[in-house]
Amino acid sequence: MTDAPSPLWRSQPVGIVGMGLIGGSIGLDLGRLGAEVRALVHRPVTAQRALARGLAGTVSTDPAVLEGCGLVILAVPLDRLLDPAPEWLAAIPQAAVVTDVGSVKGSVLERWQRLVDRFVASHPMAGTAEAGVEAGLPGLFAGRPWVATPNLSTDPEALAAVRDLALALGAQWLTCDPRLHDQAVALISHLPVLAGAALLQAADGGAREGGVELPALVRALASTGFADTTRVGGGNPELGSLMARTNRAALLTALGRYREGIEALEQQLQEGHWQDLQATLAQAQALRPQFVAASPNAPAPD
Repeated sequence: MTDAPSPLWRSQPVGIVGMGLIGGSIGLDLGRLGAEVRALVHRPVTAQRALARGLAGTVSTDPAVLEGCGLVILAVPLDRLLDPAPEWLAAIPQAAVVTDVGSVKGSVLERWQRLVDRFVASHPMAGTAEAGVEAGLPGLFAGRPWVATPNLSTDPEALAAVRDLALALGAQWLTCDPRLHDQAVALISHLPVLAGAALLQAADGGAREGGVELPALVRALASTGFADTTRVGGGNPELGSLMARTNRAALLTALGRYREGIEALEQQLQEGHWQDLQATLAQAQALRPQFVAASPNAPAPD
């Protein structure tokens, strides 16, 4: 019986472009699994810190660091992903499997399948409120979804290589149509960013209108419920803006549905329809476990 071939992430060097939360966390986990990890970053100070933290075995600002990599992971912001720097694009080996970790898939897939032969659009649904080279965490992807959005042009072997990577990091692998992915993340990832931001602004505005002493009191009383509800709304504004810009149509649809829900609650409150309000809240209570059934120790989706 012939032994099964080693997964690509183990048999050849893995290149990671970007050492932020996702790239750094992938590097940490792969390093602990014995993979050879090479990272490309933008600034020398980032390279020094990434090395010090053990995010990769080799970290450089020179795109040549990607030479010889069999798998290249693009862990850069969406704007840089959609408009890649020519120097690091040229350094990606022609035969390499290339994947990304961006939260919008339709535009990324359309762009990158024209640039490299073996591209797989993917999105690990894991994150924290932190960003940058200090943000990477071991075990970030354990128990979290890692979704790929192949199309008819996607190389099946390349897709299998990315699947091997996701499973090695403990993620739950699934695939779907890129358009459906973008609609789904608009509802459960991008909409909460805007809703959380609006809630923070409402709390701040209402406090200031209420009098001189109220702003300090509102902040003093804010506890875990408010923190949980507004976590993503208080996150990286650059990332939030990029999500909105690159997934605009789906996010506008999601905002419309959210507005309908707010208006229904407002009407129930204005008209004193307390039984209807209780029924709405009971429905929400029943729905929530269907959306947050993951391990309680797993990080929340980005």
